[in-house]
Formats: sequence, C-alpha cells, structure tokens
Amino acid sequence: MPKIFKNFINGLVFGITQVIPGVSVGTIALILGFYFDLIESINNFFKDIRKSLKFLLPLAIGIVIGMLLFSSIIDFLLTSYSFPTMMFFIGLIAGIIPRVYSMVKGDRKKLDIKDFLFIVIPFIILSGTTFLNTGGSAPREVSEVFSNISFPYMVFLFIAGILAASALVVPGFSGSVVLLLLGVYHLAIYSISSIRFLLLDLSNITLMINIIKVIIPLGIGTIIGIVFMANIIERMFKNHRREVFLVVLGLLLGSVFNLFGQPILYASGITPVILVIGVATFLSGCLVSFKLGKDRL
Repeated sequence: MPKIFKNFINGLVFGITQVIPGVSVGTIALILGFYFDLIESINNFFKDIRKSLKFLLPLAIGIVIGMLLFSSIIDFLLTSYSFPTMMFFIGLIAGIIPRVYSMVKGDRKKLDIKDFLFIVIPFIILSGTTFLNTGGSAPREVSEVFSNISFPYMVFLFIAGILAASALVVPGFSGSVVLLLLGVYHLAIYSISSIRFLLLDLSNITLMINIIKVIIPLGIGTIIGIVFMANIIERMFKNHRREVFLVVLGLLLGSVFNLFGQPILYASGITPVILVIGVATFLSGCLVSFKLGKDRL
C-alpha cells in the first residue's frame, strides 16, 4: 500500500474516532503505528517542510473527511446502538494494554513501587473524571448557543481547543472528554455536522458565520495545543521513555474504567441480545488492537 494512501486511511480512522466521547485518538494513533511519526512530523515541520507535509497532508485530509462523512454515522450508531458501538472502541483500548505492559516490564520479573506509582496516579486522575458530570446526550440549548456565539465565548473555545489538543496527543487521554468537561463537546459536534448542510446551501451566510465562530477559534487552539504538547511528548520519550509508557499504561487503564462510566455507553438501552453483541464487539476491538499493536509497537 502506498504510504500516502496509508496515511490517508490512518487519518480517516483518526477523524472518525475524534467524534467518539472518551476514546483517545492518541491511543488510536499508537495502535495504527503512526503516533511517533506524527509527533516527529509536527516538531520538525519547519526543519523539513516537504517531508512533514508528505506525511501530514494526506493524514489531515483523511481526518477532515472522516469527521465530515462519518460524524452522522457515528451519531446514529451512538444513538441507536450505543452499547455495542462503544464496547468496540473500549476493546480497541483494552487490547493494546498487554503490549504496552510488556514494553514497560521488559526483562524485569516484576514492577517496583516507583513503577506502580507511575501507573496508579494517572489511573486515579483519569478515572476520577468518571464521577464528574460529563453528560451523555446533547443539551437542548446547543442550537441556541450555536446561533449566539459571543466574542468572549470564542476566546473560551480557543482555550478549550488548546486544552483538548494537549490531551489529544497523549495516548490514553481523550480530548473529547476535556471538551465534555468544559461543556463544548456537543457544540463542536453540532458545528461539524452542520457543515454538510452548508455544503448543500452555500448561500446560507448565517449558518456559515455560526460555523466559523465555533470551528476557527477551536481549530486554532487545537493546532497550538498539538504543537506545544507534541514538543513536550517527544522530549519526554527521548529522555524518559520507560516512565512515559508507564504513565501511558495508567492512562489506558483509566480510560477503560472511564468509558464504562460514560452515560452514553448505556444511552440506547441494554437487552440480553445487545449485551451479547456488545461482548462480541468488545472482543473484536481487543483482537484488532492487540494484533496491530503486536506488529507495530
């Protein structure tokens, strides 16, 4: 498979998972095997623009198309079949955990107290967000907020983008959870899904302005956050690789715990048949990520 097309497909999957509440796209990048290439391309962008663009451009196109084309499908699946859908993504995260554990353990027979602290503290911090009110469905006033975006709120969206992006590039940490905690996740998804209506009627200037008011400040903040955090992550991996993976392990465990506490998991209801299907999709997700992680990490 040509590398450009492969990057596009990776971007497509990356974009799809961005709209899933609680799912870490950093983990998805790790599973798909392009996480470190992504960090390197971002940090070395101005050193080798041509090389970086060759990697980032097809990835970015895939992300945009994935978010635009599949946001409605994901919304439908989360509305009608939330349990099996979310269980698949939980399985994706759970399936990479054994591989990360084997990497941090190495030749050691067991982990020491310091290792456990590197795992437990991130686990407690991330799993603690389960008990915060993240919400499982879009608030009724989201369309009203969408049409009444003030300048101070645009500044808030910019800051939210920075914070979410900082979490976004860390495996095990979900940028969407940050947006949920800040109360702007549903507004962001509403804005993205509204783009398809704008494309059908480009003369709708009001809709265009409303979308721009949300997407631009959130997008700029996201870019700044990614660049800032990518630099820190690269340095950490170079100087403290094992400790970083211990933290990632804790975040992955916390992410799985967190997702089981997300109201959206149970939003469409659970019957015995749905429960069986959910277990099947969970095991499928585990198998996919374990196989990819084994080959690419």
